[in-house]
Amino acid sequence: MTPLQLLSRPLLGVFFVNAGVGTLSRPEPPAELAAPFLERLREKVPLPGDDVTLVRVNAAVQVVAGALLATGRVPRTAALALAGSLLPTTLAGHPFWEQDDPGQRAAHRIHFGKNTAIVGGLLAVVGDADHHARVRALRARAKKHRTRHCPAHPRHAAARRTSGTARAARCPAGRVRTDRSG
Repeated sequence: MTPLQLLSRPLLGVFFVNAGVGTLSRPEPPAELAAPFLERLREKVPLPGDDVTLVRVNAAVQVVAGALLATGRVPRTAALALAGSLLPTTLAGHPFWEQDDPGQRAAHRIHFGKNTAIVGGLLAVVGDADHHARVRALRARAKKHRTRHCPAHPRHAAARRTSGTARAARCPAGRVRTDRSG
């Protein structure tokens, strides 16, 4: 894991843990705020009728996935779950296009933009799925390079003893190496 990932993943995760715990402790205000959005969504998707339960489920997802992301456990899955939970939260909580008051419209637009930026950061975590494969490939290539060219490697030392002072020797693994010592 890179130093940036060591810093950014816990910061993102703690943000969601705090938000989820706050919503779990008082789910009624967010449920009231989400009610119009959930009514429109129920016309297209079958959802339970209790808004408070849906808000609690969303908050629980944020707490669990935030903790997983913060601790580095299944970070890509956790980030995907968080992005999925933040999209309806953003649409329900910050509909700036429905605000008549210019001040409220500006405030909701800022929060909408902030949340979409956070979704972008979460998708960057999701998109880093090949990080571990890259690290394994780099380590394997470095090990192969060290094995092939390192005169102190035990297999090469044995090959040098059996082949005399030849410039090229075949190591026990079958690779041809160049003996630079002489």
